[in-house]
Amino acid sequence: MAYLLGIDVSTTATKALLIDEQGAVVAVGATEYSYDTPQPLWSEQDPPVWWYGAVQSIRQALETSGIKGEEIAAIGLTGQMHGLVLLNGDGSVLRPSILWNDQRTGAQCDEIRERVGFKDLIRYTGNNALTGFTAPKILWVRENEPEVYERVRHILLPKDYLRYRLTGEMGTDKAGAAGTLLLDLRTRDWSTEVLQALDIPREYLPPTHEGPEITGRVTASVAVDTGLKAGTPVVAGGGDQAAGAVGVGAVTEGIVSLVLGTSGVVFATVNEPFYEPEGRLHAFSHSVPGRWHLMGVMLSAAGSLRWYRDTLAPGMSYDDLLAPAADVPPGSEGLLFLPYLTGERTPHPDPLARGAFVGLTVRHTKAHMTRAVLEGVAFGLRDGFELMKGVGLSDIRQVRVSGGGARSPIWRQILADVLNSELATVNTTEGAAYGAALLAGVGAGVWPDVDTACNTAISVTGSTQPNPEAVAQYETYYAQYRALYPALKPTFDALGDAG
Repeated sequence: MAYLLGIDVSTTATKALLIDEQGAVVAVGATEYSYDTPQPLWSEQDPPVWWYGAVQSIRQALETSGIKGEEIAAIGLTGQMHGLVLLNGDGSVLRPSILWNDQRTGAQCDEIRERVGFKDLIRYTGNNALTGFTAPKILWVRENEPEVYERVRHILLPKDYLRYRLTGEMGTDKAGAAGTLLLDLRTRDWSTEVLQALDIPREYLPPTHEGPEITGRVTASVAVDTGLKAGTPVVAGGGDQAAGAVGVGAVTEGIVSLVLGTSGVVFATVNEPFYEPEGRLHAFSHSVPGRWHLMGVMLSAAGSLRWYRDTLAPGMSYDDLLAPAADVPPGSEGLLFLPYLTGERTPHPDPLARGAFVGLTVRHTKAHMTRAVLEGVAFGLRDGFELMKGVGLSDIRQVRVSGGGARSPIWRQILADVLNSELATVNTTEGAAYGAALLAGVGAGVWPDVDTACNTAISVTGSTQPNPEAVAQYETYYAQYRALYPALKPTFDALGDAG
């Protein structure tokens, strides 16, 4: 029996997940940590924290399972996207990593659009310049910390720092690289045009690899530190969203992944490099060789429900809060909720967007407000689906839902009705780390390709079908929801200026 190890370096923990050749989870190790906010809008972490977390988590998984390092056939990597890791010539870290949720680079995003040209930027990379991406962070360091930038010789993403520490090799995966705003969407490699326009030396960037491709092998010193076997292959893996899609089997056209966590992510695999002309969707390479994906992100999905519960029903269980909402008809009797509690990304990249209840009357109860929150999030997720359909993704056969919000049967039914699609749950719940382990299995030859790995390990455990009557009702309410943002944007802007 061969075992496979997936390592996920997230914002709050590094997880090490062991699976067997059938895809069964054998052990999980996790080491938590925090991140720093040294100034308003800033978010940073020290890369050695990730390495310490990886060593501890690997040892924990091995000890818990009783599996020996020589039984592990391959290792796959995944983790938080977009973070900037800067190394000097001998591989030493030059400054803390600037993370995906750092918001300091608004001016640099404007600079990128001006230097490259807005339309050309989207044509090359598939994406607009956003503060979360890596490229504007590079420009920020160059402009604000020139003494640091002068010493830069290597630019990596967070999981690729782990790759370097594990193997001594510089490398990245094509899915994660697409999130830097420096990858050409069509060639699946670094964009000569964007690098030249931004004056970023190509030699600073690592080679790019397909998700299951072997990028290096565990070194002898790392084997001593971790209990792994020296020479164990390490595959490219993928950014957390692409690896997470592999982890639920969303690797072919027509099967869409919907992650209903604090934020909400709609992820659709495509066989061609599609992009949305205004950059309102992310368009990235997939972890699956020769495939791409479109992705819409709303910032407050299950986070909206948590805010609502904590603010208006503190201490109440989610089950007790949501149960009465099942008796409220679709549309919450004319009550709409706008879920922009932390600004928004898709379809409105607007940090000043705000949340709102619209249509409140004395007839509305807490149950109505609860259902309106669930429906508002569903409408927000549908916005991403509509943008995908607008660029040619019309055949959506099944939506595979995961994340904390997916545990609610009421919410799953509302989503099925609003999206007019089957909503399926699957047997895997470990997300990106699980997908990284599957990619490792393909790299090691356990499975011939990613499709076979997913078909072997992943199965549908439940299905929620849309109710035709509710589908028809939600068409009207969705149109009313869509009208809210344009109507309220002047107010949002004024409130943002005032606050």
